[in-house]
Amino acid sequence: DDEIWSSRAAFYFAAIGAAVGFGNVWRFPALSVQYGGGAFFIPYFLAFFLIGVPILILEIGFGQYWQTGDVGVFGGFNKRLMGVGVASVACGWMLVSYYSVLIAWVINAFFDSFGGDSPWDDEGVTGTIAIDYFIDNIIGAKTLGDDQKATRVVWANVGYSALSWFFVWLCLAFGTKATGRIAYVTMGIPIVVLVIFLGKACTLEGASDGIEVYIGKWDLASLNEQGDVWARATTQVFFSIGITFGIMTAFGSHCKRHEPVFLNSIVIASCNSIFSIISGFAVFASLGHLAFLEGVAVTDLSYGGFSLVFGTWPVVLGTLPGGIHWVRLLFFDLFLLGLDSAFAILEGVITVCSDTVYFQHTPKYKITGTFCFLTWLLSIMYCTDAGLNWLDVIDYYINFCMTLVGLFECLGAGWVFGIEDQFESVGHHAVYSWAILANFGPVIIASAIWFGLEGDRPAMAGFMALIGSSLVGVAVTTYFLDKKMKESPGKWTWSEIWWEVSFSNIFKLKNLVEPTIQYIPDAWAYLIKGLIPHLLIVLFVSAAATQNDAGNANFGDYGGYPVAPYQVLGILSFVFALFLFFVGFIFPQIYAPLATPFVLDMEAETNQDDAKELDADDAKELDADDAKEMGEVVEA
Repeated sequence: DDEIWSSRAAFYFAAIGAAVGFGNVWRFPALSVQYGGGAFFIPYFLAFFLIGVPILILEIGFGQYWQTGDVGVFGGFNKRLMGVGVASVACGWMLVSYYSVLIAWVINAFFDSFGGDSPWDDEGVTGTIAIDYFIDNIIGAKTLGDDQKATRVVWANVGYSALSWFFVWLCLAFGTKATGRIAYVTMGIPIVVLVIFLGKACTLEGASDGIEVYIGKWDLASLNEQGDVWARATTQVFFSIGITFGIMTAFGSHCKRHEPVFLNSIVIASCNSIFSIISGFAVFASLGHLAFLEGVAVTDLSYGGFSLVFGTWPVVLGTLPGGIHWVRLLFFDLFLLGLDSAFAILEGVITVCSDTVYFQHTPKYKITGTFCFLTWLLSIMYCTDAGLNWLDVIDYYINFCMTLVGLFECLGAGWVFGIEDQFESVGHHAVYSWAILANFGPVIIASAIWFGLEGDRPAMAGFMALIGSSLVGVAVTTYFLDKKMKESPGKWTWSEIWWEVSFSNIFKLKNLVEPTIQYIPDAWAYLIKGLIPHLLIVLFVSAAATQNDAGNANFGDYGGYPVAPYQVLGILSFVFALFLFFVGFIFPQIYAPLATPFVLDMEAETNQDDAKELDADDAKELDADDAKEMGEVVEA
């Protein structure tokens, strides 16, 4: 009972708290200005509805259905997909190791604001002075040499990191019900503070100029001229909703099995986006006031990242009556935003660990304490004077891990689940030709042309290659389907056999779980199989091919940091996630202990019995007694 949310509201606060973090405040508004103002909302909301929400439904829904974490969920689709779950929680663990240091820097800045050297309320202080102080004294980067390599450990931040992990442990150690109650505070207070900041900012002179820069201007040309805007919008959705890290699967596993997944997912995703948008108004209304005071353009100020939350924005707040108290309130707000995101990410790891045959009977406070201690040790590399460099590089490469995990999740649900049944019904050749020749092969070829060639022609050439190779794939698939129909005259019509090879498996999965987790729209099934994997491939290639100012691909030369150790470790973090997936795919028995016998039995039952018996027509005929009986069997 301690591992079930006490109420739906507790689940909402915890899940929204997991989704809302630092990026909602310092990343989303800055991306809007960087990519055409209001025009950025076009790729953002397309990514939100077409990619983010469907994957969120996938993670919450199947975590809830199987009552387990990422490894068990994707092992439930197919035993060779346990590596998807392992890769996702590994990405989450890598992320939270530096995310905790962000919290440590916030705590450091908060206590430093009580000292005499704090610049945030000094008369005449600028954002540049404030951020320089933060980087040199709070992060401790003033001792870095020209080679940008670490020279010392900043022990104050090691201590503050330990303090942040102690708070994370307190939030998780005593069960899900306690975590839900804590989330009322860690998410509730930031909502109230944001409303206060917004109300105050909008009353300041010059606020309208800042809001005009944020959302009033629509530079649609930037959507074409800045090709990476689509990838940036998608990764922002991934980060802000909290998908692909095992968080939402873990939180879904703590819900009662008959909760309305579609409704819950829409509420969580929408609240997260609303918080991001409102944060943008609060930030840029404040920056508009500072621009008015200094007589400069809003875009001449630092409006994103650390420069915003530790430089420009505190300086704005410092100009108000009682200014230093406003600054401290901002740091306290950031602490809470970071805390609930950190314990949510770690919950994804702990849920997977608790589901293993080794630790399923181990008290949660012990598992949580062990992981908090290990992650604190891992975080020490970010507590050096090169910590900001390490954070920037690893954060960049984690974006690729997220896209990769999202792709694997959709492939697992949309293409691998039920594939054995498709082999039996229409044959291996038809299934493989449809997947490789008609779908993913053309997308890879087109992406290589779009992002591998220079000039104006690649766009048209890529589309022509996409259409031409897809038609070839369809023709080959048609040939194999025709052979299958001739083997069993009268068994299939063309529409039936095409449905079987294209969407039958994903709809069997949808119809299998709907009696338990309630309504899921048909559009979800079409998007998970027919669109999202293709888009993620394109976005992955686009992000990898994006060039820096030197004309080199960012992947391998990000930020101008030295190859060793920065680029090497960043690439290794990506390769590590890829390795974890392929180990499970090739040797599934290695990850078998990570799923409880219950999950393994469910996987066998799902793939061997339910998927064969339940098609779309059968599901419509299930009455309440049948659904209830199914639920009892699963729970037993």
